[in-house]
Amino acid sequence: MAQEVKTTCPYCGVGCGVIAKIDDDGAVSVKGDPDHPANLGRLCSKGSALAETIDLEGRLLYPQVDGIRVNWDDALDLVASKFSEAIAEHGPDSVAFYVSGQLLTEDYYVANKLMKGFIGSANIDTNSRLCMSSSVVGHRRAFGSDTVPGLYEDIFEADLVILTGSNLAWCHPVIYQRLAAAKLERLHMRIVVIDPRRTMTCDIADMHLAIRADGDVALFTGLLAHLANGPAIDHAYVESFTNGFDAASQSAMGYSLPEISKATGLTIAELIQFYELYEHTEKVVTCYGQGVNQSASGTDKVNAIINCHLATGRIGRPGMGPFSLTGQPNAMGGREVGGLANMLAAHMDIENADDRDRVQRFWNSPAIATKPGLKAVDLFQAVADGRIKALWIMATNPVVSMPDASAVEAALKACPFVVVSDMFATTDTAKYAHVLLPSLGWGEKDGTVTNSERRISRQRGYLPAPGDATADWWQLSQVGQRMGFSGAFDYTGTAEIFAEHAALSGFENRGSRDFDIGAYSDLTKPDYDGMPPFNWPQPVSIGTETTRFFADGKFFHADGRARFIDTTLPQTSRIDVAYPLTLNTGRIRDQWHTMTRTGKSARLSSHIAEPFIEMHPRDAMEAGIDSADLVEIESPLGKIIVRALVTERQARGNLFVPMHWNEQFAAHARVDTLVPPVTDPYSGQPASKNIAVKMQRFQAEAFAFAVTQEKPQHLDCTYWALAKAEGGYRLELAFEEAPEDWINWSRTVFGIAPQIEPIGYADNSSGQIRLAFFDRDTLLAALYVANTPVAVARNWAISQLAVRHTDLRTRFSLVAGRPGAGKSDPGATVCSCFNVGVNQITSAIREGCHTVEAIGKTLSAGTNCGSCRAEIRGIIEGCLKTAAE
Repeated sequence: MAQEVKTTCPYCGVGCGVIAKIDDDGAVSVKGDPDHPANLGRLCSKGSALAETIDLEGRLLYPQVDGIRVNWDDALDLVASKFSEAIAEHGPDSVAFYVSGQLLTEDYYVANKLMKGFIGSANIDTNSRLCMSSSVVGHRRAFGSDTVPGLYEDIFEADLVILTGSNLAWCHPVIYQRLAAAKLERLHMRIVVIDPRRTMTCDIADMHLAIRADGDVALFTGLLAHLANGPAIDHAYVESFTNGFDAASQSAMGYSLPEISKATGLTIAELIQFYELYEHTEKVVTCYGQGVNQSASGTDKVNAIINCHLATGRIGRPGMGPFSLTGQPNAMGGREVGGLANMLAAHMDIENADDRDRVQRFWNSPAIATKPGLKAVDLFQAVADGRIKALWIMATNPVVSMPDASAVEAALKACPFVVVSDMFATTDTAKYAHVLLPSLGWGEKDGTVTNSERRISRQRGYLPAPGDATADWWQLSQVGQRMGFSGAFDYTGTAEIFAEHAALSGFENRGSRDFDIGAYSDLTKPDYDGMPPFNWPQPVSIGTETTRFFADGKFFHADGRARFIDTTLPQTSRIDVAYPLTLNTGRIRDQWHTMTRTGKSARLSSHIAEPFIEMHPRDAMEAGIDSADLVEIESPLGKIIVRALVTERQARGNLFVPMHWNEQFAAHARVDTLVPPVTDPYSGQPASKNIAVKMQRFQAEAFAFAVTQEKPQHLDCTYWALAKAEGGYRLELAFEEAPEDWINWSRTVFGIAPQIEPIGYADNSSGQIRLAFFDRDTLLAALYVANTPVAVARNWAISQLAVRHTDLRTRFSLVAGRPGAGKSDPGATVCSCFNVGVNQITSAIREGCHTVEAIGKTLSAGTNCGSCRAEIRGIIEGCLKTAAE
């Protein structure tokens, strides 16, 4: 009989519940869990495609040492001995772990315990440093603890929702869809989007504030000044429960509206409209994401937001409060166990002697870290200069995701001993590992994650471990035992680890710390296996009650009061003649991080198949760049090449490039190569949203597009971008020097046997070359070459990989690059869930479908995850506007 398993999505911080169905033949399908409070059955495009990413292609299946397969004992003995030798010779700070929000809480807990409590160093940091650490420090400065005050339901109950630094529609799609539904039900709700770009999130916005990069501190400091002498200040709350209001408000009032206008790039009229809307609306939630955190002023941005909520008492009550939208599925869980270099487990402080003593006594450990360790950027600089002798990287790809990525790559290349635990053998980081350890992936591993609203959910395994792959916690425990710490790391399963984690959270707590799940410290394995999602805190005394924080004025500073933080306005104007443009990086709708998983899905690659740069039409014109040209982007650290997307959604002088592409999917497209290692002085979080760059059109001798059944090999051209497609792969190329023999080039790259001859043609005047290789009635590969970016019906050409070509006429249509008579081209994909293209949507509009709902009824587009609804609405509006002219 088919089996169904309730688990949790492994992508963003929404923490959606997923039901995985395993049929008798082993086939897996997924759907949203209607009983999970985070998503109520909804899934985004990535979550819907989870079953398409669980095959074993590219998986690391066995331990390797210097590229040679070994058994687990040999690999683990080597790791333990190398770490022990480095510690004995150079001290505990000569080793480090770099971990990930992709780890489960149990993995994270064991890693933190081993490093901080037994090795005795705090040199364990996480890729969550790159996305959420400014929020952590902002919380700790204001509240005395890293506490998210509210719940998801507050977002949907608010009368004013502010989305700042967050493209919610693409980065947290399920929250966006729930918010859009709430707005339809509650017509008085207002939504403000604060973002330099006009993103798809603006589709539901009543106001879009196209703020200058890093203008957020000024915007919210100006808001505090506006509120300070008005009726919205909750004087009773401020006087009873906070410190520092007078100093912060006086400082804020030192800036005039014209100064705030200059710093934000917003007009005074826009500022007043926003400030008055905030002032006169009690139920306000301010959701902030990476545009706030990933900044050299990220912590001050967070505190400027919190200041306004504290001043009005709009915190911790239904429908109000600041809300940090975490980026990864377990960024919050990592914070709970002390996965950051400047924290201890269970939200205790590494600088606090009492906390250090408490954790050491609980663990009965021989040592405890006495000072913060190296944060991510500093950690890799320490690898580069030789201070770190042994480094263990788990479930992350820093050669792609870290700022100054080329320097990180060089550091790993020079490091004496690098261990990488990963699902995949061929990541950009894995190539520099002396030891590769195969880890379990989603669907195989078992444990818990915590989402953005403090909700802990089970991630359950339902697939067998492939090859010799094992859980990360097991690898860590085995190394801990081999380093001489046997009694502390003899875990037999995740239930045991979770119970210990819960017990530590309640140990000598008595309400003094926010994180307390002591009610689960006696959890049995059957209880753990069936554990439903729950919000913390859950101390022993209150069972499973769900609570908000801070409405009662109880904070976690020593005096029990919150702190207003006096924030300083950063420099926001660009004064750099050599690099005059401002680059912003981020995510796109259908890909995740460095694409190691989502890149396996043809459906998810169909919407945007290659790296691109968004630019304003005037900037494009001044640089001599046309839409679909290739563009070279340069910062003082390096260059990348990406495709031009010219759009008025982008402000003048501003550029956007997604962060996903790497050497597995494109040449010269790692955008973090351009990002300097500039960090927030309080959080250590890198600034990835305000990078000084210049751009120019990339001139190539030849451009090409190809579809192929076999994965291309030996790509030696200047630019290429590879994406999975139904039945094979799609490939974009550009050559500074074109091959002399395109047929032999194709045979080498596409793996075509010598006896198979192509059909096609060459036009020397236009530089056009068209080749198609068939094995009987099956298309093996097709190549389209031109002197300019190739004009081909791409999705139609891709679909021909799955078509039987018995009719000679269809073969010549394929060579021509467009459908023959009576055939249709769906156009570029808009809806990934149902593979609906732009041409299909425009055809339906011509037939009378003039609303998103009508398009959904006719084509199903936009009716699953809903992430494409804004794009569909834009197509409808564009078509109707053109028809009216």
